[in-house]
Amino acid sequence: MSRVEDLWERLVRAALRGRITSGGLYRQPEAGLAANVPSSLGNKDIDDILRAADEIQDDDPNISRILCEHAYSLAQNLDPNSEGRGVLQFKTGLMSVIKQKLAKKEAGGIDRTQDIARLREFYKLYREKQNVDQLRKEEMELRQSGVFSGNLGELERKTVKRKRVLATLRVLGNVLGQLTKDVSAEEAERLIPEELKRVIESDAAMTEDLLPYNIIPLDAPSLTNPIVSFPEVQAAVSSLKYFRGLPKLPGTFSPPPSRSLDVFDFLHCTFGFQKDNVSNQREQVVHLLANEQSRLRIPEDPEPILDEAAVQKVFLKSLENYIKWCNYLGILPVWSNLEAVSKEKKLLFISLYFLIWGEAANIRFLPECLCYIFHHMGRELEDALRKQVAQPADSCLFGSDVSFLDQIIRPLYDVISLEAANNDNGRAPHSAWRNYDDFNEFFWSLSCFDLRWPWHTSSKFLLKPTPRSKNVLKLGGGKRCGKTSFVEHRTFLHLYHSFHRLWIFLFVMFQGLAIIAFNNGNINSKTIREVLSVGPTYFVMKFFESILDIVMMYGAYATSRSLAVTRIFLRLLSYTLLSVFICFLYVKALEDKSDNNNTSVVYKLYVIVLSIYAGAKFCLSFLLHIPACHRLSDRCDSWPLVRWMKWMHEEHYYVGRGMYERASDFMKYMIFWLVVLGCKFSFAYFLLIRPLADPTRFLVNLSINQYSWHDIVSKNNHNAFTVLSLWAPVLAIYLMDIQVFYTIVSAILGFLLGARDRLGEIRSLDAVHQLFEKFPAAFMNTLHVPLPQRESVQPSGQVLDKNKIDAAQFAPFWNEIIKNLREEDYVDDLEMELLQMPKNSRSLSLVQWPLFLLASKIFLAKDIALESKETKDSQEELWERISRDDYMKYAVEECFYSVKFILTEILDDEGNNEGKKWVARIYEDIQGSIAKGSILVDLQLDKLPLVIQKVTALLGILKKEQTPDLETGAVKAILDLYDVMRIDVLSINMRDNFEIWNMLSRARTEGRLFQKLRWPKEAELKAQVSRLYSLLTIKDSAANIPKNLEARRRLQFFTNSLFMEMPVAKPVREMLSFSVFTPYYSEIVLYSMSELLKKNEDGITTLFYLQKIYPDEWKNFLARIGRDETTSELELGDNPNHILELRFWASYRGQTLARTVRGMMYYRKALMLQAYLERMSAGDVEAGIVGNETADVQGFELSPEARAQADLKFTYVVTCQIYGKQKEEQKPEAANIALLMQRNEALRVAFIDEVESLKEGKVHTEYFSKLVKADINGKDKEIYSIKLPGNPKVGEGKPENQNHAVVFTRGFAVQTIDMNQDNYFEEALKMRNLLEEFNCDHGLRPPTILGVREHVFTGSVSSLASFMSNQESSFVTLGQRVLANPLKVRMHYGHPDVFDRVFHITRGGISKASRVINISEDIYSGFNTTLRQGNVTHHEYIQVGKGRDVGLNQIAVFEGKVAGGNGEQVLSRDVYRLGQLFDFFRMLSFYFTTVGYYFCTMLTVLTVYAFLYGRVYLALSGVGEAVQTRADILGNTALSAALNAQFLFQIGIFTALPMILCFILEQGFLRAMVSFVTMQFQLCTVYFTFSLGTRTHYFGRTILHGGARYQATGRGFVVRHIKFSENYRLYSRSHFVKGMEIVLLLVVYLSYGYNEGGALSYILLTVSSWFLAISWLFAPYLFNPSGFEWQKTVEDFRDWTNWLLYRGGIGVKGQESWEAWWDEELSHMRTFSGRVMETILSLRFFIFQYGIVYKLHVQGDDTSLTVYGFSWIVFAVLIILFKVFTFSQKISVNFQLVLRFVQGLAFLLAVAGIAVAVAITSLSISDIFACILAFLPTGWGILSIACAWKPVAKKLGLWKSIRSIARLYDAAMGILIFIPIALSSWFPFASTFQTRLMFNQAFSRGLEISLILAGNNPNTGM
Repeated sequence: MSRVEDLWERLVRAALRGRITSGGLYRQPEAGLAANVPSSLGNKDIDDILRAADEIQDDDPNISRILCEHAYSLAQNLDPNSEGRGVLQFKTGLMSVIKQKLAKKEAGGIDRTQDIARLREFYKLYREKQNVDQLRKEEMELRQSGVFSGNLGELERKTVKRKRVLATLRVLGNVLGQLTKDVSAEEAERLIPEELKRVIESDAAMTEDLLPYNIIPLDAPSLTNPIVSFPEVQAAVSSLKYFRGLPKLPGTFSPPPSRSLDVFDFLHCTFGFQKDNVSNQREQVVHLLANEQSRLRIPEDPEPILDEAAVQKVFLKSLENYIKWCNYLGILPVWSNLEAVSKEKKLLFISLYFLIWGEAANIRFLPECLCYIFHHMGRELEDALRKQVAQPADSCLFGSDVSFLDQIIRPLYDVISLEAANNDNGRAPHSAWRNYDDFNEFFWSLSCFDLRWPWHTSSKFLLKPTPRSKNVLKLGGGKRCGKTSFVEHRTFLHLYHSFHRLWIFLFVMFQGLAIIAFNNGNINSKTIREVLSVGPTYFVMKFFESILDIVMMYGAYATSRSLAVTRIFLRLLSYTLLSVFICFLYVKALEDKSDNNNTSVVYKLYVIVLSIYAGAKFCLSFLLHIPACHRLSDRCDSWPLVRWMKWMHEEHYYVGRGMYERASDFMKYMIFWLVVLGCKFSFAYFLLIRPLADPTRFLVNLSINQYSWHDIVSKNNHNAFTVLSLWAPVLAIYLMDIQVFYTIVSAILGFLLGARDRLGEIRSLDAVHQLFEKFPAAFMNTLHVPLPQRESVQPSGQVLDKNKIDAAQFAPFWNEIIKNLREEDYVDDLEMELLQMPKNSRSLSLVQWPLFLLASKIFLAKDIALESKETKDSQEELWERISRDDYMKYAVEECFYSVKFILTEILDDEGNNEGKKWVARIYEDIQGSIAKGSILVDLQLDKLPLVIQKVTALLGILKKEQTPDLETGAVKAILDLYDVMRIDVLSINMRDNFEIWNMLSRARTEGRLFQKLRWPKEAELKAQVSRLYSLLTIKDSAANIPKNLEARRRLQFFTNSLFMEMPVAKPVREMLSFSVFTPYYSEIVLYSMSELLKKNEDGITTLFYLQKIYPDEWKNFLARIGRDETTSELELGDNPNHILELRFWASYRGQTLARTVRGMMYYRKALMLQAYLERMSAGDVEAGIVGNETADVQGFELSPEARAQADLKFTYVVTCQIYGKQKEEQKPEAANIALLMQRNEALRVAFIDEVESLKEGKVHTEYFSKLVKADINGKDKEIYSIKLPGNPKVGEGKPENQNHAVVFTRGFAVQTIDMNQDNYFEEALKMRNLLEEFNCDHGLRPPTILGVREHVFTGSVSSLASFMSNQESSFVTLGQRVLANPLKVRMHYGHPDVFDRVFHITRGGISKASRVINISEDIYSGFNTTLRQGNVTHHEYIQVGKGRDVGLNQIAVFEGKVAGGNGEQVLSRDVYRLGQLFDFFRMLSFYFTTVGYYFCTMLTVLTVYAFLYGRVYLALSGVGEAVQTRADILGNTALSAALNAQFLFQIGIFTALPMILCFILEQGFLRAMVSFVTMQFQLCTVYFTFSLGTRTHYFGRTILHGGARYQATGRGFVVRHIKFSENYRLYSRSHFVKGMEIVLLLVVYLSYGYNEGGALSYILLTVSSWFLAISWLFAPYLFNPSGFEWQKTVEDFRDWTNWLLYRGGIGVKGQESWEAWWDEELSHMRTFSGRVMETILSLRFFIFQYGIVYKLHVQGDDTSLTVYGFSWIVFAVLIILFKVFTFSQKISVNFQLVLRFVQGLAFLLAVAGIAVAVAITSLSISDIFACILAFLPTGWGILSIACAWKPVAKKLGLWKSIRSIARLYDAAMGILIFIPIALSSWFPFASTFQTRLMFNQAFSRGLEISLILAGNNPNTGM
């Protein structure tokens, strides 16, 4: 029975623990009973009690039972009805455990009256057993001694033990106190004597650092955390203390026991902020003040005081936006005179603002709303300060409760969340609901004060909207408040509306160039008169823009400012009048010209009016955008006319004011664009427009009477359609070629800027070797803080001393870099030894270099010396030969002096006087010989090998640990050396020192010489012995060390960056503080063994794949964990630690959170090393470190001061949105995140906790934003828990996730890092320099975002990954370099940019979150920064790793998301304002680098369409043939060049230029060319052409229909084969349909086009169109792993047919059924305008049938409409036949026989009919194929229109028939694509070629071997 009970208890415990089966592998301490305490109980004590119960279970089960019972009673009191989520299960489980404990007692019952006594006695025993009194004492002694040992250090272990013991004692004491409350006072006194009470209180006081805190322990001052002893922190804390003049706090407010009252307590009491929000912001403000103070000076007073300047800076920085807001609205801030505001009051205002911000939740996205709240609460604060006793503020009071969240935030949140609900999960139009921007912009006008204070909830602004109707046919949405100042209507017209200046400029220039071309290039009065026709064009286009202003504002008139509405109507009126007037003048001028009056008054008036308008516009633009003139324009604002003109010229908003740059910057980007535009218009004029002038003139005058078809549109209109077919592609090229010229010029400029910045100077290992001796000085000049002793060294006389200082300072940093490379398995142990640099202590006067530079140099020098003996060279010639190789010279010198040093040291003992004299004598003699130049005479150099042999033998013995035998051996070795030197080597005259040599000879004879050696025991001497031994034994060159390519790349980049310009580093104490911020949802944290060993269809596991891709790193990993390199992964299973290390090894090579966390924690490691070494350099050495020779590299991670300093400067917050839910559901991700927290003590995890409870029978959910860290027990320790007003996910998920957690970040800056990024230790060393960029001069305004270079680390995975990597690399380096400077339009493209944190959190955050419109959330922070007068820079001396998608499907989904996001940007107010408010040239830069890039991509594809449809029109109408037979016009070579210019761009030779130049700059010309050619062989052009289609499709579709959404691409390794059906689903509409359409156009043109040049002419004209079509149709299968394996192909076909024929239904997903997928594909068409546009676009498919039927032989020469009408009858018959053959089986079940008879009869009649027609009429077989060519597009056109009007088709009952036809089309298209794949799969070489094409050689070999081992069965092991 006892065994059953025991098993039951274990089972319940396991359930409560929530253990994972493989939990042992996580190296996690078992969480015990406490693991599953429901968050709804909200009591930390239960957690602590159950943890303690688990801890003491083995010591005393009875006491464990008492604690469990107490925990149960607490849970019962908190939730008696078990209404909270998980409470009932928890209580049931806990009760089961208690019952088992009771049942196990041998005695019948338990006397609970004795529980207190038992607990008391156990407390004493436990205290005595753990020796509590000694614990703290030992720890403090160890801390002071500075002795560190072991892996984590003895100190670490002692501290952890003390914390555990005291935590348990604290729980026991608390429970004892709680239990005694239930007995009488006398009984309690008896049970717990006063003495014991004092002991309990004393122990509790020692647990101060067990209270949860984030960085600075403010609520309980810690003695163990040195951070609180920093003077700047003490000054910041004391500045916030309660000051005289603050009202007293009421008696109901309980003051904190462990700290004094401060201003936060006052604000907490007055406004009802949450306790944890107050604690969080208290730390935030202290952190900001302390760091600001440390930058000014470190206070040195006994009681440090905060400087006024520090407070002033934080005050102005934090409230800058509020001050600007007040100035904009023309109201006084809370303070009337800033200078009169005291320091204390400033701190009050800072604290109040941050408390409001910290609890504002989603309202943080409304920065000006926060200003409004602060403004009113500041007023209330002023009133509160006048009172004697603090009282709750009226605005936050509700009854007796005071709550800022409930009274201020929740009313606003409720309206915002209801509005967001009306977006129908992104399906509703943007105009139907208010987004975050609409709410915020309401506060940009004085009308916001109508809301009053507290909120006037009945105001229109706070009107709660009625839920939107789901009925698509029902318009309107009930009562609601309109949009504010902008409406995001879904239309392409936004491109014109936002960038009208560009379009007007392009069209006016096109008109002007065309007029000049048609005047044959002559510039005369006639030409000028015609060119002046651009005037009416300009004004008509401006008139169109003013109409758009009015149309686009529809939906926002009610809420917009009356001035703004007045302005747009005035502009419409003015441009209407101007258009009419200018057009009238020009027409009149033309009429006068026809009367031969060349200088008419009207013409002169026209010219004068145009000149005045142009002059005024130019002057106004000049005044508004040239900084030098801006002040003048501001002064002129007092003139009403100027003010009116500026108001009419440009809209005024709160954002976007003063967006001008320095005159020098303006000139730079103006010159850039003048070059681009010069190239563009030269190309356009000479190659596009001018060659078409004569042909166009000819065509216009040409009369064509005979057409191939029934002509409706081409007669009597001067061949307008023919002209249009020629000009349409040219016009499309004209509009998009500027993008190509921008790409070329920016690439060249970026290349030159990169060369100027010294990028790519060190691009090979050879360069690292050659320049290594310059690295220490370069390091000291850039990355090290300036050292006084270094600066005092005179460069002339003491170069060696300076180099020595530099090398000594550089060595620990370099060695730590190498050590980290070893830990990451990029180098092996031998390479690490060779790469590490000696400490360069003072023992040797010369600089000692790493062994990899000196390896084998001694042997080379020896050979040179022996050669010199033979060739009889002089000493000078010998030394000159050696000195040609610097490192050979260094090796010889070091060897010479090291031997002396070692011999002197080991002979430095009593009784070795002779020995020391011998060493001194020999060296004196040798140096004397060198001085005389007689070294070759005095020394027998041919005996050098013997000397080296003897020295090596001695060193080999001295390397080992001392033993008597080895001592004897050492003496013998040194005697041998003596004999060799005395007898064989030295040829000098010994008479000069006869006494010494005689004494030595006597000692040698008597056996006294060298008898007492001092064995090397000091670390430095041992290191010198070991190093010299290596120097004399390594014969192989180390020229290829390190071998690993990634290690080489990193070292090359790091060493190269040392020579780049960067700001001087500040000491760690004075540097800017920063945070790193990573949003995480549910991606892979750490690979599990099951994931690593899971086989794909080929039997390939992820681990196998990694082993083949990274073979050297796998070998290094096995060596690191002490395993043989032949060990398999299965053999590691015997050691859980090794399994865990294996999982980390694999995860660090994927795109996992573990990799990101490791990388980002290097910042802390780097700061600890820097802080530690700075303290040592300054002489402030920790006790015990002096004399410890390895302290400089081994002690820094355990130095409490270094850790505290790093924590004060660096915080890392990972915001794991659903971590709470993952923990509840016991997901492995939660366990892995907990493991990461345990391994990284500074890691903080923020998450949203959902707490469910039953209230009045309804489930009520509350949301909390929580921050946790790992505690000593391996559990989460909750630091802060801030209640939210509701579900925080109102907008887009990622920015909302960032927003809830941004309150937990700290510091001046924040770096945004995605969870697929990496960082490197050597790059982390540069962070101090980067942060100083915030204080550098980068233009008119200080930087607010620092752009950082990325290295894409996924390039080695496959060829596709390398294409993506190279494309991305050129954009994030060369591209962004130019965007930042000179163009000044770099935005924020994701990560890893560093934000000015305070600037951004006071202006809406680091991203925008409105649903759908902000789908590309990152770039909006760049838009927001620019509009709010920020400045974005780019820096390339530092890099961060970045993972990218590696499979075609992943890449396509990602590119689709980005393109869709750009489509949404087109509609956004941010893009509109930037387009309107930038000066013209900056607007061009902005357009062509954001939405314009995607529009030009779309134009590239449209050019192909325009060209091919034009050709098909010429072919089918017969015009082409008629023209060519009448005149040889279309054969004109210039015309052909113009028509074909598009292909040059489409293939993308020029757009590849940035990549080529990027390669050349960073790899060198030769390697760049090899890389580029290799990419061409790997079919990169196919990939880039394919991605062109992806971008075009999603960009266009998003603007037309919407439907953009966040796509989780999945970031794993793509080693699996993608099924045909999966590819078909993804690319059918985006690529296959369009590819088929292009093929159809090309076939029609081939069949009916007229080409004089025949086949060659056709091929040259259409080759790139064929390439485009084939790329779009077959790229997904070409880049599909194992895409051409026969067995896979067969399986794919089976799978595809199953999918195609499977009927859909409720709950069936698109990947299961064609019908479900088809419905999903049509879901984006929701708007009326979208349906109309889709219908118009679909009409193009009807041209084929209309043209082809007139080309049939059967119709002869008949061109009447009857022929076309008859073709529709044939088409209708075909449809009827199709319906007969696809008649529903369900309906026909009762008359199957009749149906089959009818189907058979119909088939026979159809065949007979065709046969008769062929026999009797002139219908030919080719006519039948032509009919198929004609009817296919017609059917598709009808189908497309039916799909666009799906609701109508359903009402008419046609939907099932339409669906059947659609299935037929998809089947036919799939078959056409599948046939070439199937044919290729027949040939084995196709699969082999494809594998080589896709994967690197190592994996290709591994894959083939794996298949052989599997018996060539791809499915073995499945």
